Amino acid sequence: METLKIYRTHHNVKMPAHQTAHAACFDLAFQGVGKREIKGYSSKNKPVTRIYTSGALTISPGDRILVPTGMILEIPDGYSVRVHARSGMSLKQGLTLVNAEGVIDSDYVNELMVLVHNISQNPITIKSGDRIAQAELVKTESYTVEETFVRPILK
Repeated sequence: METLKIYRTHHNVKMPAHQTAHAACFDLAFQGVGKREIKGYSSKNKPVTRIYTSGALTISPGDRILVPTGMILEIPDGYSVRVHARSGMSLKQGLTLVNAEGVIDSDYVNELMVLVHNISQNPITIKSGDRIAQAELVKTESYTVEETFVRPILK
């Protein structure tokens, strides 16, 4: 069994955990300590900066925002971490992932940010510690890519 090591950027960072014994993924939470600028884009594709204080962040309708988790992952070689939307957040609030699935490679050693999209028509406020996404450690299969000059035939 592999171990995913996690460095917390602040002692208040909520460590991820599997919520049940049979959960495939662990939850990722928004980490809002202090005052910080958050970068993203508005529904009109204009750069926006959101500032959170007191541990709350409001995401306007249509905004795509990088939400900090306060964690730096030490992903084992030969693995990646896949980030998925939480179905409850997507259904009930309209907060989903911009890219449907985030892929974090083992050589990425910066803070894990979750790229969220508010697809609702209402502002969504998340508080520090709120679970915003889920993730899993996935073994990466080795393969090569080569060019072929023979067109594949449908089977």
